[in-house]
Amino acid sequence: MSVDPSLESLVADAKTWRRDIHRHPELLYDVERTAGFVAEQLMAFGCDEVATGLGRTGVVGVIQGRRGESSRTIGLRADMDALPIHETTNLPYQSSVPGKMHACGHDGHTAMLLGASRYLAQTRNFKGTVVVIFQPAEEGGGGAKAMLDDGLMERFGVAQVFGMHNMPRLPIGAFAIRKGPVLAAADRFTIDIEGLGGHAAYPHRCRDPIFAGAQIVSALQSIVSRGVDPIDSCVVSVAFFNAGTTDNVIPQTAQLRGTIRAFLEDTRAFAGRRLSEIAKGVGAALGVTVEVDLRRGYPPTLNHAEETDLAAATARKIVGEENVKTNTPPMMASEDFSFMLEARPGAFIMVGNGDSADLHDPKYDFNDAALPYGMSYWVQLAESALAS
Repeated sequence: MSVDPSLESLVADAKTWRRDIHRHPELLYDVERTAGFVAEQLMAFGCDEVATGLGRTGVVGVIQGRRGESSRTIGLRADMDALPIHETTNLPYQSSVPGKMHACGHDGHTAMLLGASRYLAQTRNFKGTVVVIFQPAEEGGGGAKAMLDDGLMERFGVAQVFGMHNMPRLPIGAFAIRKGPVLAAADRFTIDIEGLGGHAAYPHRCRDPIFAGAQIVSALQSIVSRGVDPIDSCVVSVAFFNAGTTDNVIPQTAQLRGTIRAFLEDTRAFAGRRLSEIAKGVGAALGVTVEVDLRRGYPPTLNHAEETDLAAATARKIVGEENVKTNTPPMMASEDFSFMLEARPGAFIMVGNGDSADLHDPKYDFNDAALPYGMSYWVQLAESALAS
């Protein structure tokens, strides 16, 4: 691994920061403690400017280079929020807040970018400007869009933007990236069914919303299996089915909730349209009323070609060509960094988290062994992108 010795000396501090953040998880936009800690550190590092309150609780640090005049500015982004999951790792530094934990590694992302920020503020071995972006509410809150809506790119003159996420089962010391679609769009739906409740002994006097809901769940599977080109990728998953209160009453209502995932906009639109048509059609056939609420979420995460090449070349400098996958398969998970990639050219890369539990698993933990690789990537990316 090609890491400057002075950067390696920051690993112990980054580990301390990461574990402290892990012990104090915060959700969505309510990341006041984490954001306050980040802002305090950036000011202590000597950043030229530290701005708070973008996207409600986002933090931005500005670091000017020393290698001559340049107007070029790049953005490096990390996310800060945790998840509403009860941690079961039993680690010494596990979450101190019941029902909340860093189950996606945002504690590690924040620590890696903090370590890189400290190094870049000390060395300033680049031209132009590095803008470090610490974002709230990635986990379903659209914090990236909130920061964009507050003028992030225009205020700081960001021309290119880069993101990074840890990846379980990718070895420590490895990176993965691809051009084009790397993560899917994610939309959410709610299907409300109203029938006619009554005694379970007399189902013929009722219009059973549970039976209708079961038929809708089954029929929705035809969207992908019989409506989407097999070469394309799409997921329609019902993840919530709620109805009834006891065993001898047919309820009046039922509710389904779920997600649609796709890479192509046409496929995304088709799946949403068919979901509504099928649900209402089944409802009409069975004599129940069906209402569908489809909420568009994060767009697909699409890496730009030039910036992907730069990211891959940077990773190869650190870990060698054999440890950088440049055509990793696209994944059906989603990321609100996609909004930033719609606003500016950039790239999103995965860094190995080793043999860990999956993301969003109550036994997940960010692997501290990944810290020096992530910090080194950020530093060398900034120095390479702003070398001339």
